[in-house]
Amino acid sequence: MTGALKDKLLLLPMQPGCYLMKNKDGIVIYVGKAKKLKNRVNSYFRGKHYGKTAKLVSEIVDFEYIVVNSEIESLILEINLIKKYDPKYNILLRDDKSYPYIEFTDSDVPTLKVVRNINRKKKAKYLYGPYPNVTAARNTVNLLNRIYPLRKCNVYEKRPCLYFHINECLGYCSHKIDKEKITKMKSEIIKFLKGDHSIVTDKLKEKMEYESSLLHFEKAKEYKDLLDYINITLTNQEVEFKDNIDRDIFGYFFDKGYLSIQVFFIRGSKIVERKSKIFDIVDEVDEELTRYIARFYTNLNKPKEILVPDIVDNELLSKYLDMNVKKPIKGEKLKLVNMACENAKISLNEKFELIKKDEEKTTGAFESLREILNLKKLSRVEIFDNAHLFGTYNVSGMVVFIDGKPSKNNYRKFKISVDTNDDYGTMKEVIYRRYFRVLKDNLERPDLIIVDGGIGQINVARGVLDSLCMDIPVVGLKKDNKHTTSALLAFDPIKEVIIDKKSNLFYLLERMQDEVHEFTINYHKQIRSKGAITSILDNVEGIGDKRKKELLRKYKTISKMSMASVEELSEILPSTTAENLYKFLKDYKINFDLSKKK
Repeated sequence: MTGALKDKLLLLPMQPGCYLMKNKDGIVIYVGKAKKLKNRVNSYFRGKHYGKTAKLVSEIVDFEYIVVNSEIESLILEINLIKKYDPKYNILLRDDKSYPYIEFTDSDVPTLKVVRNINRKKKAKYLYGPYPNVTAARNTVNLLNRIYPLRKCNVYEKRPCLYFHINECLGYCSHKIDKEKITKMKSEIIKFLKGDHSIVTDKLKEKMEYESSLLHFEKAKEYKDLLDYINITLTNQEVEFKDNIDRDIFGYFFDKGYLSIQVFFIRGSKIVERKSKIFDIVDEVDEELTRYIARFYTNLNKPKEILVPDIVDNELLSKYLDMNVKKPIKGEKLKLVNMACENAKISLNEKFELIKKDEEKTTGAFESLREILNLKKLSRVEIFDNAHLFGTYNVSGMVVFIDGKPSKNNYRKFKISVDTNDDYGTMKEVIYRRYFRVLKDNLERPDLIIVDGGIGQINVARGVLDSLCMDIPVVGLKKDNKHTTSALLAFDPIKEVIIDKKSNLFYLLERMQDEVHEFTINYHKQIRSKGAITSILDNVEGIGDKRKKELLRKYKTISKMSMASVEELSEILPSTTAENLYKFLKDYKINFDLSKKK
């Protein structure tokens, strides 16, 4: 920790607020809130940290803070700052879609449909859910549409459709509406969606028995299947209290740096679904859990009540969410919270080994590479590869790995300005273009650059970076005669670093090499296909339009031409030109076969 950072820590106030941790490039990498800023921020620089927290602390070179008047203000500010900066060490909820709901339209001609964007449906009178399983929501709508003659079409056809003729629609478009029948139908459907399945199951049993008495066994089996669906899928575990209040129950379990959260959705006194989330954390457990619950309802309709564990500040959440948030201390509600916590524990124990193995293959392998190269930090790596066809269609590709995982949004393609068979010239151009842009636009710098080549390409890349006054380590990947990764080329002077071929690091390096090669080759093929009108025969000296036509008339394809001997080619071409073409076609075939193997 620098002296400037120590001095800044001394100035922190004992007031509530938010803090923003920054890395060496001035990028915000973590946002947190605190009741007392001085105590919380100082805690990052005291004692020993592990896992993700240790990695965060190793990258902090500066911080900012904002003082607010209350905890509720700090929570609101924290969530807004996370949305603005999207820091990599904060938990991410961007992958969480808004859950599906079932909407029962409040109109003279009722319909049922599955909706997702509930922000447009806040005024909907009959909205039921959420259904985290969209298949269950659709199956429920299909079930009710089979049993009740609801409107199925989006527009009136002014004539009865198929649904009317099979008794699954009342023919609203051409027949007089029976309001009494619709009112009764509405009442039964609403009861079903609230959790009372008895009316519907009785109807299905009645229809099944009726069809069976007529010996319509196939039709009877259809009704039996619908009954089975209700019994298995919709009739879930009943909880003890019968007040029919919609509730969400939050439970948690924390172990080895990972927080497991379990949410139960209670609708109509039944647990209809659950959601599970596991992630590693850098803040205190109560802060992370409170933050998660606060953001949980961004795209989700709020229930009447939520129950939370005792470590959560329910008063703070009540103010922020503007809803009833309770910490039960006894009775059935406490049992439900404990059950959610137990499920969170089971979920974490089941998945922990998989998480651990994945980290060993990614973050662990990156840590091994950092230690081998004696780097202070290793998070972002940029890898380059070149591709061309005898100097034509010259391109380069760059892929990015962050903490051992590909970051596809950061991949870049480069069309090289000069078509020449010059790997060093290509490397010089692409490194200059990339890192001049990084300097010019103040983009995030990588901690390591990997070039898919040998000593010459490493030296060229280092030379360009020196000219730009950028101190970024550059290493290369050496390949054996089978064109597979064999060693790492690093340090100054450059030397080979042998990597255990059974290690996670070797597999990661191989994956990185394959990823950049495939990305570059695909781009090369795109560029080459655009220029396919130019025959590759134009690259052979001595072959003009007349001889090209004669060769293609005899051999039809380049593949057949490549199998011809020099003597056979000499029947059309002068001997020197025939030898040049023979060599060119052999080199072309080798290059093409190698690109296919990769």
